[in-house]
Amino acid sequence: MNKRYLRSIRLLSECMQLFETVSNRRVRQLGYTPAQFDIIATLGNTPGMTCKELGEKTLITKGTLTGVLDRMEQKALIIRERGGEDRRQLFVKLTSQGETIFKDIFPKVIQSGGEGFAEYTEADYNALEEALSKLKSHLGKNAA
Repeated sequence: MNKRYLRSIRLLSECMQLFETVSNRRVRQLGYTPAQFDIIATLGNTPGMTCKELGEKTLITKGTLTGVLDRMEQKALIIRERGGEDRRQLFVKLTSQGETIFKDIFPKVIQSGGEGFAEYTEADYNALEEALSKLKSHLGKNAA
């Protein structure tokens, strides 16, 4: 069996881990946990969403999400409200303070993340996106 792909997957994984390390360091410097930033970034510029939608979009597990939301609510960054038609659903949205923080920290984290691509040319981006799209397509066929 040809295991040549393992070297490529390892490299891809190492790149993602390094990107997350740099991004998480920046988020922590700004005074937030990566999970808190993920929620702030996901809710920013939206009217809010259900806990279920938030969990799907952030990939934070339900048990972890509840604790993070509790702490964010205590800091007045988010509010949780019962759904109108379905009172079982919790709707989560940023408070005005949460929106202000989103507008402040989101651009800083995005800029920091882009620094790793500072030397990339348009051709570099095109080649990377083409290779990743091809990989995603092949992996998607096997996932179905």
